[in-house]
Amino acid sequence: MSVEMPFAILAEYERLSLVHQAGAPEQIEAPGLWRGIAFRVGARRLASSIGEVNEIMVPQVLTPVPGTQPWLLGVANVRGNLVPVVDLGLFLFGSATLIGERTRVLLVRQGNSGSVGLLVDEVSGQRSLTLEMQSDAEGEDDPRLQRFVERNVRIEAQRLGVFSMLRLTRAADFQQAAA
Repeated sequence: MSVEMPFAILAEYERLSLVHQAGAPEQIEAPGLWRGIAFRVGARRLASSIGEVNEIMVPQVLTPVPGTQPWLLGVANVRGNLVPVVDLGLFLFGSATLIGERTRVLLVRQGNSGSVGLLVDEVSGQRSLTLEMQSDAEGEDDPRLQRFVERNVRIEAQRLGVFSMLRLTRAADFQQAAA
């Protein structure tokens, strides 16, 4: 076996991996197709645009921050960056999220001020909404969610609220974590 052979094999692997790089399927544009990440907060099933959720993580070790709202659980060290972690259930509904096997943290960008982690009960994966599903959308009847849920759609027998992370991170009460 010549020295060139392993190099040629590695070069071919690199070429093939670049053809199938992560994120490529999300870049495919289909007119009217909306893609999001579905998650559960308490009993409510929600989904946020795939572009609004940067990462899905298991809950991290947190350092408490004194003098903050109860829903700000603390800060986590995520690859050298301190990220505040908010219990989304406690913020929205006043009910603390119980940490379990399915509990996850959604890492969301907060404009120019870094990222925030949102503790949710579970993440159920990617969802796509067609034009037909979106045209049959209903409004939000829960006053606690009305400012964040743009519309509710039906996927099979489940109601799914389209949740705006941008609206959440720009909300004045969300930005005021001091107690």
